[in-house]
Amino acid sequence: MDNAAAPFAPTRPRTPLPTGAWDAHVHLLGGPEHPLSPTRAENPPPDIGFDGWIALYRDHLAALGCTHGLIVHSILYGTDNSVTLAALKAMGTGFRGVGLLPDGAAAADVARFADAGIVAIRLNYVHGGVLSWAGAKALAPVLARHDMHIQMLLHADIHIAELADDIRALPVPLVIDHCGWPTSLNPNIPAIDTLCALLAEGHIYVKLSASYRLTRDIAQTQPLMRKLISANPDHILWGSDWPHIMLNNAHMPHAAQLADIVTEIATDAERQNIFVTNPQRLFTSSL
Repeated sequence: MDNAAAPFAPTRPRTPLPTGAWDAHVHLLGGPEHPLSPTRAENPPPDIGFDGWIALYRDHLAALGCTHGLIVHSILYGTDNSVTLAALKAMGTGFRGVGLLPDGAAAADVARFADAGIVAIRLNYVHGGVLSWAGAKALAPVLARHDMHIQMLLHADIHIAELADDIRALPVPLVIDHCGWPTSLNPNIPAIDTLCALLAEGHIYVKLSASYRLTRDIAQTQPLMRKLISANPDHILWGSDWPHIMLNNAHMPHAAQLADIVTEIATDAERQNIFVTNPQRLFTSSL
């Protein structure tokens, strides 16, 4: 099994991020005390323990100018959320998490997550996993009682039409990762119009994250990003996807460049929303 590559040394964005900025999508990895899933796709980079990852994460945030973060549990660890919970404890105030629960999880599991600073559960609709769409919908009323929500990876141009009515009926917000991860970057297709309609109606948030997974020329994602921002700048988030694990055919990016392609197409007011106001409202409303 291959090892993931270590991330590049951090650099600073060309345009400073607003004070109080969030990186709303990272994965924290661990050491031998955090058991890996037997079905994982790769191993973490060798010779970096949990404390080392925390130090690298702090350096990453400092270079970007972010003081808050959302730590998304990595499927490398399956449903053992201990590494993410440990990372939240280590980072303290200003950091929240996204956990992974299987279909049929108990209400008590959701409550324990909420008490530990987990604000959402994640569903991978592209690769599958332990949580299905039916399972997420069944958990949604319990999530709503804790002001939690669902974060989801999908291919918008393949999946959004079949899911739109269900999304509108959810009792919790749905956050869609990676610009909707369309298989085509053409922003003028019906699926992107549907995504923008759900944004405009306030049913979803979209993360402008992981543009490097959509194309090797990340500037090509800017027309899509601009259309999403225009649909509802109050429901757009940004995340670096650091430390860029499970690259497949993607190239390792510099996180600062991922921020740059957003700041250069957004107004000052939109930057404030995307990097500060929107994540602060969504991730800390229940805490």
